[in-house]
Amino acid sequence: MIFKVYYQETKERNPKREQTKSLFIEADSLVDARSRVEKNTPYNIELIQELDGNHLAYEQENADFTLVEF
Repeated sequence: MIFKVYYQETKERNPKREQTKSLFIEADSLVDARSRVEKNTPYNIELIQELDGNHLAYEQENADFTLVEF
């Protein structure tokens, strides 16, 4: 499954919507995706969303779509 992870680059400051970034990761479950990101980055995770069907197709058309591997 492919997940879209919304995050802030640091846990030091309060989250601001304007500074929210996202990455795409392939994982077996939402829990697995969260643990991989937490283990390999200092990011403050806001939301993890599973992508499938039309939503996944839409995101894949975006130029910023690249799967992150740790």
